[in-house]
Amino acid sequence: MSKRKRFLVTSLLLTLGFAGVQFLEQSYKFLGIGGLSFLTLILFYWSLREGLAFDLTLLSLALPVFFTLGVGFFWFLLPTNIFTQIPILVFYGFFIYILCLTENIFTVAAIRTIALLRAARGVGFVLTLLVSFLLFNTIVSLRQPFWISSPLVFLVSFLIFFQGLWHVDLSTSFNRDLFNLSFIFSLVLLEISVALFFWPTTVVVGSLFLTVSVYVLLGLGQAKIEGRLFPQTIREYLTVGILVLLSMFFATHWGE
Repeated sequence: MSKRKRFLVTSLLLTLGFAGVQFLEQSYKFLGIGGLSFLTLILFYWSLREGLAFDLTLLSLALPVFFTLGVGFFWFLLPTNIFTQIPILVFYGFFIYILCLTENIFTVAAIRTIALLRAARGVGFVLTLLVSFLLFNTIVSLRQPFWISSPLVFLVSFLIFFQGLWHVDLSTSFNRDLFNLSFIFSLVLLEISVALFFWPTTVVVGSLFLTVSVYVLLGLGQAKIEGRLFPQTIREYLTVGILVLLSMFFATHWGE
């Protein structure tokens, strides 16, 4: 079976599985999303198997699994009716196929030069931000104490940063610089999440600020790896972060 057909089969099976989870009883839906995420891992490994080995190329499986988790948990926060279910199914199936194409480019580019790599990096960056928002929105909406939610943010953000930085580096062996950058950036997200716990902001605004933080840090990290961390680049990313911080400050209801 050709890769393109495997990508279509993967998208179809996961979309049908996603639809099937909605017929489970409420108490089993979380288990259903967990099972579907594991199925995502298996199907993507099957789809990309030619370019995968027991090295850093396995990071190409992280974003699809996180995408399934993010969309699945976010769906629980939406009204249960046909007007939300059908668009979400179409959205999920479409982006699963896009992820198949994108991660395939990364696994191939880790072995040889490929022309579509820059476009794939752009798509991967956008999808990383989308997944970050969905996962952070789920964590923040749980309204757990910061000693529970902040470690979750750290764990999720570490894997998000690691695979996002790898999209630029594409080394197959362990890279200490990628690990260290991911660890430091994740610590920054952890500290921000602790601060947000004491900040009277909404779930959406808090999740958006964490996502913008990923945008700034991941963008700077990728620029550093590419050797284009110029002063103008730093100013552009920091300007976005400062503007969002000021917007969140003024949008917050500080009174009772």
